[in-house]
Amino acid sequence: MHQLDMPSLILLLFAALGILSSNTSITVAMVVLLLLRALNLHQAFPFLEKHGLTLGIIILTIGIMTPVASGKLTLQALAQNFLHWKSLLAVAVGILVAYLGGRGASLMLNQPAITTGLLTGTILGVALFKGVPVGPLIAAGILSLMIGRM
Repeated sequence: MHQLDMPSLILLLFAALGILSSNTSITVAMVVLLLLRALNLHQAFPFLEKHGLTLGIIILTIGIMTPVASGKLTLQALAQNFLHWKSLLAVAVGILVAYLGGRGASLMLNQPAITTGLLTGTILGVALFKGVPVGPLIAAGILSLMIGRM
């Protein structure tokens, strides 16, 4: 009789929750991890554990900075808006979120079991409250609460 592969079952559960909540990021991530397990590429896991978060932040930063790189957001526009109170508030919120993100990343690296709760909360937030599982968007959401805009 075959033993149940619990890590694969957990990944399948999260993939299913990702599908049910229309969370493509979670679904794709779980499927990639399942494929690594199915193809017996377990040697990739230590690399991903060590560098995955950094790689994800790099890709996220590329996405955020693309309007600057493409020329859609000019230096002149940045300079004109920078001294506006909303922009200054945005800088402060960005600093706070970066600080909290650093603490969160450290917590996740030092206590990886907590990631399950974070993923579950993210999936539920997406499914039940039409949320988006991205840190900078959370910062923008906090800012929108502070300035009364959506």
